[in-house]
Amino acid sequence: MRSVAPGPAVDILGAPYEVEDIDLGEDDEGPVVATLVRRPTHGETNCAVLHLHGFADYFFQTEYAEWWTARGYTFYALDLRKYGRSIRGHQTPNYVSDLAEYFPEIDEAFRRITERDGHEAVVGSAHSTGGLTLPLWAHDRQPGLAGMVLNSPWFDLQGPWWLRTVGTELVRRLADLAPRTVVPRTVSGLYARSLHLDHEGDWSFDLAWKPLESWPVRTGWLRAVRAGHARLHRGLEVGCPALVLSSARTGQPVAMDEDVHTTDIVLDVEQIRRWAPSLGAHVTSVAIPGARHDVVLSRPQARAEVYRALDAWLTAWVEAPEIQATEDQPTRNAVSATSPTTTIVARSHGSGSLRPTLAPS
Repeated sequence: MRSVAPGPAVDILGAPYEVEDIDLGEDDEGPVVATLVRRPTHGETNCAVLHLHGFADYFFQTEYAEWWTARGYTFYALDLRKYGRSIRGHQTPNYVSDLAEYFPEIDEAFRRITERDGHEAVVGSAHSTGGLTLPLWAHDRQPGLAGMVLNSPWFDLQGPWWLRTVGTELVRRLADLAPRTVVPRTVSGLYARSLHLDHEGDWSFDLAWKPLESWPVRTGWLRAVRAGHARLHRGLEVGCPALVLSSARTGQPVAMDEDVHTTDIVLDVEQIRRWAPSLGAHVTSVAIPGARHDVVLSRPQARAEVYRALDAWLTAWVEAPEIQATEDQPTRNAVSATSPTTTIVARSHGSGSLRPTLAPS
């Protein structure tokens, strides 16, 4: 894998956002790429965030990125193959037949962040379907993340019980025969309309990459997601503290109303909270009153609660007070940065591996 361009270019979001391609070879549709977006922090740091988007989505959440960079982290976002910046004209948008197909671009992004760019502490971040893919990757790869933040992760199939039993088996059988068959569903477009500034929202994003009525769901892709759900339900160990953020309520509106703006109208939040403990030994789940499905795109009051919860969790479990090294708490080289969170220390956390933590200078 290599960068297609000789170095990062200015992203469509404008400076200081930079972008580079990750060449992933070819699949049955032709050449495949993923796209890594980077926003530097102020001064030097060895702390970073790697963010994955959801289905019918891509990275455009600049306020979220800038919250992290103001805190002293370099922010990276990965547009996975066949999403957003990575879609090519010969491809079936958003399609894979196995969520592990995303692992090569996550591996390469993580390598560039750590080995190439020198970051020692990386917090994983993901939304919705990305919030299923990232834990599966972390469980399999055990990369030593400093922490994991999941924003409304897709942990189970919403809807009546039979969709999770008979319906799932039917999808598996259809996918064996015709994996790119479109699954019939009704998409109101209310969610995307509630976000986009040309409709009832406050955010700017490309409707060619995040359409109002989403992208088609195909049997092979849904089979892959349901296989991921089954693995999660059997139990994972992501190897780091995890924060799961969700709305306080699920909504099922049929027209543009207050519920569209103040509940999760995409996923079942009770399912999110039910399966959150399956991530591993250290999980914090927080319900945000008035939050949308993408909690960082909520209205200002709910969004402020999101950042308060994130700040409290980071302070308690990731950016812990500096500790002295002992024989059972070895310390790697501490690196000073000029950003608000400045020094990194590593400590043992039970398994014998090192967990980076941040300490103020």
